[in-house]
Amino acid sequence: MKKYLTLTRAGIIEALQFRLSFAVIIVGNLLYLTVIYYLWKAIYASAGTNVVNGMTFTDTLIYLVLATALFNFMEMYTVWEIGRNIQSGKIVLDLIKPMPYRRYLFWSFTGSFVVQFFLTFLPTFIVVAVLTKGAIRMGANLAFFVLSVIMGVIINYSIDFIVGTICLYTESIWGINIMKQVIVLLFSGAVIPVAFFPEGLKNFTYCLPFRAIYDAPLSILLSSGTADSSIISTLLVQLFWCLFMTAASVIFWKISLRQITVNGG
Repeated sequence: MKKYLTLTRAGIIEALQFRLSFAVIIVGNLLYLTVIYYLWKAIYASAGTNVVNGMTFTDTLIYLVLATALFNFMEMYTVWEIGRNIQSGKIVLDLIKPMPYRRYLFWSFTGSFVVQFFLTFLPTFIVVAVLTKGAIRMGANLAFFVLSVIMGVIINYSIDFIVGTICLYTESIWGINIMKQVIVLLFSGAVIPVAFFPEGLKNFTYCLPFRAIYDAPLSILLSSGTADSSIISTLLVQLFWCLFMTAASVIFWKISLRQITVNGG
């Protein structure tokens, strides 16, 4: 475990070297959330009811604010890192390290997890909890929420790793990554809560792994129960996608390594 914690420590030191980026992220998020607030306020006002698709305005606002915070917390830019390493030839040096590349890359980003958690997600969560005056239920659902977020991180990383591996075939990742981001943000509920999707699209989304990244943990957090069947089923679905996507990314990586060509270095 010592070697993994060393990578985490190095990641924390690296993340703290770019303090201005956190200020830019915070300002950008404030502008985005201001737009979201007035947009959804207008939607609920035009609906003429306090509850739309099972969610109050407060629930929707909490969902979208924390979805933004979770996105900043979970985003690892794995695809860009793999793409740069393949294009520069550095991937060869990473492959001869005494640690599997997939595991090495993940633990290299854990330092940014720690920094983003304390500088963005935790302050956002506390402010939302205080301003909404108890709308976030403080109970066993918090423990389930933490477990759900951990599995969401693993699923998100596995998806990113699969997309990054495609660079072994294309040697270019920009367009593919942009398409991946659009698909993930839409079907994960990070932009619009899944509860607001049309019935057909909602059922289709339930068959995809993306919902398990953001919508699942946020649904658990806003749940009124403590360990009801919906929470348990959500966690089981997440566990399935966690195991499936991890296995898929490992297998795809092993197969794709046969295609590796190094043009730089």
